[in-house]
Amino acid sequence: MTGLLDNRYVALARLVRRHGRSDLLAGARLDEFDIDDEAPTGDADRADAFAADLEAMGPTFIKLGQLLSTRHDLLPAAYTTALERLQDSVEPIPFETVREVVEAELGATLKERFSEFAEEPLAAASIGQVHRAVLRNGHEVVVKVQRPGVRETAREDMDVLERLASLADSRTDAGRTFGFGRLLDQFRRSLAGELDYRREARSLVTFGRLTAPYDLLLVPQPVLEYTTSKVLVMDHVEGRKVTDIGRLGLVDLDTRPIVEQLFSAYLHMILDAGVLHADPHPGNLLLTDDGRLALLDLGMTASVPPRIQNDIIKLLLSISDGDGEETATVLAAMGHPLDDFDAAAFRDDVSHLVSEALASGPDVSVGTVLMDLSRLSGQHGLRPPAEMSMVGKALLNLDRATSHLDPDFAPAVAIRTNVSEIFAAGLKVSAGGLIAAAMESKTFMAQLPTRANRIMDALAEGEFRVQVQALDEERLHTVIQRVANRLTLGIIIAATILGAAMVMRVPSRWTMLGYPGLAILFFLFAVCAGVAMAAWIFMTDRRVARTDRAG
Repeated sequence: MTGLLDNRYVALARLVRRHGRSDLLAGARLDEFDIDDEAPTGDADRADAFAADLEAMGPTFIKLGQLLSTRHDLLPAAYTTALERLQDSVEPIPFETVREVVEAELGATLKERFSEFAEEPLAAASIGQVHRAVLRNGHEVVVKVQRPGVRETAREDMDVLERLASLADSRTDAGRTFGFGRLLDQFRRSLAGELDYRREARSLVTFGRLTAPYDLLLVPQPVLEYTTSKVLVMDHVEGRKVTDIGRLGLVDLDTRPIVEQLFSAYLHMILDAGVLHADPHPGNLLLTDDGRLALLDLGMTASVPPRIQNDIIKLLLSISDGDGEETATVLAAMGHPLDDFDAAAFRDDVSHLVSEALASGPDVSVGTVLMDLSRLSGQHGLRPPAEMSMVGKALLNLDRATSHLDPDFAPAVAIRTNVSEIFAAGLKVSAGGLIAAAMESKTFMAQLPTRANRIMDALAEGEFRVQVQALDEERLHTVIQRVANRLTLGIIIAATILGAAMVMRVPSRWTMLGYPGLAILFFLFAVCAGVAMAAWIFMTDRRVARTDRAG
């Protein structure tokens, strides 16, 4: 064991010595003179060599490279491009080894579980390989079998990487800037998920449920009774990979409905359900014989927290409207600013980038814009959340898939046409959230009389005291009255919004924009009252400030 770890340290030392002084950690850059979007030859050669070295070091480092390919805020474009091309394809393991793993996991021989089991694999990767088979009931399936020893190798590699990351974070400027420890925490979760086929089976069930409303989309479902952490049995889908179909092959197909459903489904998954298929590139999409699109390889998935969902919604809306100022504001709120973050310069560059994207019209790629925004954030010392990079990468791959199926499809237009659904997803309140808000309101209302009585008793008995440093009692009284008025109005507006959210779930014959009319009226009242309150606060504070300066 010690010898193996020593070998991994030696291999990593060679990797760092070879690439540590290159432009690998130079940060993400946007070169406005790079009109053809091509990296200099030297950068591309070094990036390809780095990707090849990771590929030679085994499955853990291949997966690490695939994760790094999504971090456009950390790495230059040449490196993310090279890492996207990492080939996770190796020599297949012998069939006898496959037999041993499957029989040990299922507790029976192949003949007892399958009527047919192909010895030649359909595909072989660093973590597992896939075989075609037929169950005893005649159901055609594919069997994904994990390579023996891959978990032990991954555990040892992660131990080595975490020790080096801890050392780098504490002793190097690059470590303090990039936070290698946090990056590895995300990678550990992703790798652990891919090594447990039960998680992939759950992802298949989840995505199958989310795509059920779309009749042109298909997700193969797992055979749960034959699925373990090392063996995954799922439906076999017959069809052709999208990448294998040329332009002529698509001429006779009406792909526009498929593309529209695919794009709408992914928006719903990311912005409403909060789940993400991180790798929807055309190679993972299969066009079936009956004209449907199958989504394959759901091993790399991620969750999108509600806060990130709301921020992504704001980003998409601001980008669609060409509002660079709002885009910069949302990005700054999402990210983690470093010591050298320049908010003014960042806002100017983001505004220019969004304006340039909007000038492209319907041809603009939303995924490309999000990737460029990630690069720009890294350049200015702002670290966006990892989920934003994954969403951007997913939308970028989705743009590539939709453009291959239908070159005339415009993702930006699709987002604008679905803006009402995106807005509704942002306003959606879960049942748990409503219950929590109701409980908070109940607690507040239950305790309010007691607290008010205590305050009134203290006032009546002359025991109510306010300690202030100022001696201007008249101005103090004015300030307290203004604060009380603003607080009261704020409570009324908040209560109106809460009541509208509760009424939103009550069926009503009178509707506005598809929602109960009374709830919409409450929301409009709250918005108008909030705007009026903000204007009143602004005007009164400005008047007081002028008075203070005059005094």
